[in-house]
Amino acid sequence: MRRSATATTAAALAALLLLAGCSSDDGEAEPAASQTPTATESESAGAEAGNAPEDVAALEGVTVEGEAGGEPTLTFEQPLNVTGSAAVVASPGDGEEITEGQLLVVDFIQVNGENGEVLDSTYEGGPQPLVVSDEMTVPALNDVLIGQQVGARVLFASPTQAAAAIMALEVVDARSRAEGTAVEAPEGVPAVTLAENGEPSIEPVDGEAPTELVAAPTIKGEGEEVEEGDYVFVQYSGWLWDGTPFDSSWSKGVPFPLEAGAGQVIEGWDTALLGQTVGSQVVMVIPPELGYKDQDNGTIPPNSTLVFVVDILYAG
Repeated sequence: MRRSATATTAAALAALLLLAGCSSDDGEAEPAASQTPTATESESAGAEAGNAPEDVAALEGVTVEGEAGGEPTLTFEQPLNVTGSAAVVASPGDGEEITEGQLLVVDFIQVNGENGEVLDSTYEGGPQPLVVSDEMTVPALNDVLIGQQVGARVLFASPTQAAAAIMALEVVDARSRAEGTAVEAPEGVPAVTLAENGEPSIEPVDGEAPTELVAAPTIKGEGEEVEEGDYVFVQYSGWLWDGTPFDSSWSKGVPFPLEAGAGQVIEGWDTALLGQTVGSQVVMVIPPELGYKDQDNGTIPPNSTLVFVVDILYAG
């Protein structure tokens, strides 16, 4: 299981960016137990004060040295303090433009603003996911990231009880849809059509639904295989067997996070995701016993066969 190797760095990123779980209240059926990271109430309340001129000026005084792809060195007048969350671009990138709702893969180094001590780094353990959305992380950072390009280095600081906590983040990749080799789906699986942005629609299949779980890639990605315990981000849409839609992360504007194999999603999802590769798009046909069984779940009637099209953006 890879997650244990990156748990410390993932926790550091989450803690510094003040992510917290909250329950969905939109009434829509979701494949998981409605645990969606979002900014805490305290951070949301302080977001309006983010990127204050004096805090931005303090960050602009930080020198970031080192080649792209390698752990940088941060030099600054100590201690460095900020009154609220703040972010600035340390150096621009030259890749794809970063847009709202994308999942970024970032390397970072975290240092203590009081003495410059390195507290954490991903440069040996592997990059971490970061969603560009005010619902998922700090607005002050999103404001700076949106419109930049992959490869950019961004400085971020947040206040602590002592000096600021400072991060230098390097955007390694930006993902919003499955990317890989097209694969022909088996007979009897709903055909998938993609919109320009990658959002799927399906053509329902006439006849009886399969009685066994189907997990059929229509795009085969070249990334890591999903393993039990991995932290996974996906885009998904869900339909009843007759083609009636009931839920989609695409309409929410952000990818959906879960822990693979942890029972956070219906059993069919947990089983179908394991062994699939990052970058893949998978059609899941989930019989009732691996879904919501005989329960009425919002717009999903009892004993429903479910169809999902899932794009796997990240696993680690």
